[in-house]
Amino acid sequence: MLALYVHLSTYLPGVAGRAPDDERGQASAEYALVLLGAAAIALLIVAWATKSELIGKLFDAVMDAITGKVK
Repeated sequence: MLALYVHLSTYLPGVAGRAPDDERGQASAEYALVLLGAAAIALLIVAWATKSELIGKLFDAVMDAITGKVK
């Protein structure tokens, strides 16, 4: 009886903790797709801001605010 208990207690947690074979790696694939989407959106925003010179204007505004407080 003890041997059966030991066998089941070591076997069942391994079975219960695993995903079915057809869904293994699904979470990793979803994370990868989300990261690719976020990177694509970030690249589009950077490209748009660079073409419209908003980054330079933002940098100038920040530097003017900093130097205005120093004077």
